[in-house]
Amino acid sequence: MMREGSPFKGTATVALKEAADHMTSARMHLIMLLVLLTAIGAVYGAIGRISETTAEDPFLFLKLLTVAREPLPSFAAFLGFLLPLVAIALGFDAVNGEYARRTMSRLLAQPIYRDAVLFGKLLGGLLVITIALLTLWLLMTGLGILLFGLPPSAADIVRGIAYLATTLAYAGVWLALAIAFSTIIRSPATSALAALSVWLVLTVFWNMIAPLIASAVAPIDPLDPMTVVTQYQTQQAVARLSPQTLYGEVTAMLLNPAARSVGPLFFDQVDGAIAGAPLPTMQSLLVVWPQLSGLVAAMILLFTLAYVVFQRQEVRA
Repeated sequence: MMREGSPFKGTATVALKEAADHMTSARMHLIMLLVLLTAIGAVYGAIGRISETTAEDPFLFLKLLTVAREPLPSFAAFLGFLLPLVAIALGFDAVNGEYARRTMSRLLAQPIYRDAVLFGKLLGGLLVITIALLTLWLLMTGLGILLFGLPPSAADIVRGIAYLATTLAYAGVWLALAIAFSTIIRSPATSALAALSVWLVLTVFWNMIAPLIASAVAPIDPLDPMTVVTQYQTQQAVARLSPQTLYGEVTAMLLNPAARSVGPLFFDQVDGAIAGAPLPTMQSLLVVWPQLSGLVAAMILLFTLAYVVFQRQEVRA
């Protein structure tokens, strides 16, 4: 049977309904309160550290995101750790929750295709995350202006916007993963546990697993010094299978204008360079463009998996 009209008709309606449900849910309020408190604590600690050590810096507001004060980590580190939890909380019951409430058949009984339902759920989650990230960034900027007495520079704003876009893509990977599990697994509790297990492995244990895989795939030959470089490159490639590694490399490059590489620097990369001189924003983006593309590709791949599975499912009650 040929489908009539656009398969995406009604996507905006579903997305806005999903966003409204998330914004009014007690679960989302508790998670965002946790993120807000930890972010304020990290920024406040960074402001204290900066005021003690920095008299004048052209990228003062970027340091709010990267400077840490013991025992608190930096603002960027907090987001890298907690944002996947927010995304998983938004998506772990996106599809199987409809089955559990017996509302999927009634939803698809409306003049709306499955395409619009799944795309709307993804876009609704991304909309909520975008609002949360924008609020946190404006709050951080306001605290900086209030305590430093200086507005952010144009370079700070451009790099901050690029950082926000990267963070949204990073959250989108975990949201797409949660939606994929919610499509494949019928129990919301089991899909949440599966998503959290993947997050735990890729966030906490992957840095310990990557060296073991690299040593097995590319062992070091004592008679060949180049095998050390080969093993390091293999370890770096394996580590980049984790979205957190990609996000960390992009964050380090965008929020530190003096950085010139996400890995070890070679002589040809620093030849003629002035020590400590910042890179232009476009040059920094070009360095981490493969990492950015990897995050977007991972999100698309995971959502495609959910899309294919959802199209083949029986939805009648």
